[in-house]
Amino acid sequence: MTMRAIVVPFLFCLVFVALGTKESELKRCKHQCKTLQQMPEYQEEKCNEMCEKLYHSEKQKEEEISSFFPYKGREEEGEVERENNPYVFDEHHFITGVETQHGRVRALPKFTERSKLLKGIENYRFEILEANPKTFVVPNHWDADAVLFVAQGRGTLSLVRKGKRNSFNIERGDIIRVCAGTTAYLINRDNNENLRIHKLLIPVSTPGQFQHFFGPGGRENPESFYSAFSSEILEAALNTRRDKLQRLLGQEREGVIIKASEEQIRVMSKHEEGGIWPFGGESKGSVNIYRQRPVQSNQYGQFYEVDDSHYKQLGDLDISLNLANITQGGMLGPIYSSRSTNIAVVVDGEGYFEMACPHLASESGRQQGSEEREPRIGLSYQKVSSKLRRGMVLAIPAGHPFVAVASTNQNLQIFGFNINARDNEIVPLAGRNNVMSQLEREALELGFGLPAREVEQIFRSQQEEFFFQGPGGQWSGRAAA
Repeated sequence: MTMRAIVVPFLFCLVFVALGTKESELKRCKHQCKTLQQMPEYQEEKCNEMCEKLYHSEKQKEEEISSFFPYKGREEEGEVERENNPYVFDEHHFITGVETQHGRVRALPKFTERSKLLKGIENYRFEILEANPKTFVVPNHWDADAVLFVAQGRGTLSLVRKGKRNSFNIERGDIIRVCAGTTAYLINRDNNENLRIHKLLIPVSTPGQFQHFFGPGGRENPESFYSAFSSEILEAALNTRRDKLQRLLGQEREGVIIKASEEQIRVMSKHEEGGIWPFGGESKGSVNIYRQRPVQSNQYGQFYEVDDSHYKQLGDLDISLNLANITQGGMLGPIYSSRSTNIAVVVDGEGYFEMACPHLASESGRQQGSEEREPRIGLSYQKVSSKLRRGMVLAIPAGHPFVAVASTNQNLQIFGFNINARDNEIVPLAGRNNVMSQLEREALELGFGLPAREVEQIFRSQQEEFFFQGPGGQWSGRAAA
């Protein structure tokens, strides 16, 4: 037999090991070596060796990654791994809508496509735009309201609405409201750094669905929406001959994100930082979250918030924004939000998070043969956990207690879009002023079944607030905005 007789069945094994858990898929890979194509014994041995090499290579990679974090990489019993976790979204969950040599635009699918547990945010979408230095994003509009957060870089954003064009320079930390139907375009005016913008979109036409509409364009890449109309309509509407319209709309373009010349960048960058909002208000076109006074701050981190009192453009959306900058080795929480569901994205750094979820616990019970249709109140909680790295997205429902921990070698920054922000309260579960320390002694005694003095001693031991030293070692350095 030729080498192909080994390679072909081994390709099946690669798929099995890649998709499954390590030990079980190693066994399955070896089983395929034994059964596929009835290989002679010596070739079966070579196939088994390949399985072992793949297994140990993958395991070593996992161990190397785990070493960066201040906790053991092994999943404990009852813990939900990231791949089976409806609240965590990684790189492979994104759909790439646009990708060129100069940048890309990626979006998460509807949240309810991942789990019905996220039905409360099914009409919200999340998108990331990344543009290389000295590039231009072609003008377009969306059938959705949007809130933008500049996670990295410097750019110039232009908006056209109500017959007016407003252009202003944006930078890291800026938050911008863009109303549905507003024609928007931008440049990355930096010579070296990529521009990265996170978008929360609220569709106004089809629930949970939104589209980009490109006016400037050609036959394709991008296609102009003008080309959808008949020639007769365009000739009449634009008062232009058909041959000129064909020249305008018949060419193939270079893409949605294209290179711009130094002169074009220079001209389009001549604007005031932040700009003045031209659409019926005196507030700035953007607000920078790093320039706000932190609402919580100590040696283990800072917490910033922006709501409609800081930025009036958020008023009708019932959305607020926050940013947690957790010092290396520090932790945020445990806390929970009373009303808001938080769509949080890791802006920078590494770490991990844990969350208590009653819904997954009840689903697990039903899968194990429980005959109950509804879980009993307070029956159990599933620990949801995941490692965190830049670009990952979390959906943290209202009422769910959670904690975020920074790795011991770098800070962790998490930016959050809070849905249903009006009258929301962030409730601390540890530290000074934690909710348990507000209860009467009798309530503590009855609730925990221990003498009140014992319970009070536990919940009053931590003197820090909101941010604490994490479980992974001593604090070193101060978080920097």
